[in-house]
Amino acid sequence: MAKTLTKQARVDVATLLARAEEVGKLAEAEAFAGDKNARLSDNIAKAIRDAEFHKLMKPQRFGGIPCDLHTYAEIIRTVARYNIPAAWLTYFYSAHDIWAANLPPEGREEILGGDVLLADVVAPIGRVEKDGDGYRLYGQWNFCSGVLWADWVGLGAMMELPDGDGPEYCVLAVPKSDYTIVDNWDTLGLRGSGSNGVRVDGAYVPLHRILPAGRLLSTGKPAGGDYDEADPIYRMPFMPLFLLGFPVVALGGVDRILALFHERTERRVRVFKGGSKEKESSGSQRLYAEMTMQQKASEGLIRRYIEQLERWQEEGKTVVSDVEREELFALRGQVVKTAANIAVNAMLTLGGTAIFKGDPVELFTRDILAVAAHPNSLYEDSMAAYGRTLFGLKGDPVW
Repeated sequence: MAKTLTKQARVDVATLLARAEEVGKLAEAEAFAGDKNARLSDNIAKAIRDAEFHKLMKPQRFGGIPCDLHTYAEIIRTVARYNIPAAWLTYFYSAHDIWAANLPPEGREEILGGDVLLADVVAPIGRVEKDGDGYRLYGQWNFCSGVLWADWVGLGAMMELPDGDGPEYCVLAVPKSDYTIVDNWDTLGLRGSGSNGVRVDGAYVPLHRILPAGRLLSTGKPAGGDYDEADPIYRMPFMPLFLLGFPVVALGGVDRILALFHERTERRVRVFKGGSKEKESSGSQRLYAEMTMQQKASEGLIRRYIEQLERWQEEGKTVVSDVEREELFALRGQVVKTAANIAVNAMLTLGGTAIFKGDPVELFTRDILAVAAHPNSLYEDSMAAYGRTLFGLKGDPVW
């Protein structure tokens, strides 16, 4: 097989970004209803599929759309400027193909051979029992983003494989006919994503639909071989690539927060300050400049993140050191914490103009806070993990 990076076909960036604008604007029109109903409409999932965004991280062998990482990030960020839950779905419906691309060859063919949407909960909380040549899966997993419109879900569990020597971390792929959606999505933010739970009661999972995720993290190679080593998807470490979208979603939300802050401060008159114009207030001027600098700094951190992935992609480096991996965890944590701070500061400064339920500032702030609450985004965990590795100690076992 070829050992060098495949030359990616020229992608029409303008067309992809125009589609992102369309998806974003369609979702923006549903923002209040999606938040109230704890789900966007079926139209949004259809729009994401029609735009073919779910193919952006799919191996080219299965019809993936070649897309550089900067363009990929800009697609997600563009949707997020209009609706963060829709950007969350856009990101996950593409990123989930990455774990499916690392299944054994028969599993890849079965799942990625179709035009499908994937969801997952990678937390290894399932119970597995051996049954002949396959396994039975039991359990309930919450926070299954995209499950309402998914054709398959990947669910985490600790289990013993035939060629293993003890329990190991795996992700098992289950079709929609074999799981039940648990209607329990009632959260502070990201409500429009409809990230309900799933329950599985003894679904049969053949070996080819089981991803030995622990092995993938340690070896950087898909199960069973038979893959194109020149495909960009297989030339980067799995987890840092898989997690790229989190800070990008948050940054897109910041873009919108800052636009709203500018718009409202521009026209705001303070009745308890003698009718003064708020745009002439040194406090709002300083805060706006500070938030804008923080936005630009976050852009630089994401650029650094992507450029590191690109270097690894060029080298075909799929396993990295703890300190290399945890630097990217810290970058994600820093960007998302900054986004949360910007959103909260903007809402507090705008005051009564931004606190009504369903107001765009209030809605975007809650959505960004929900992104920041994800374990992959936790600032304290990310900095502690990176700090340990700077002293030569072990990093976080997953992130």
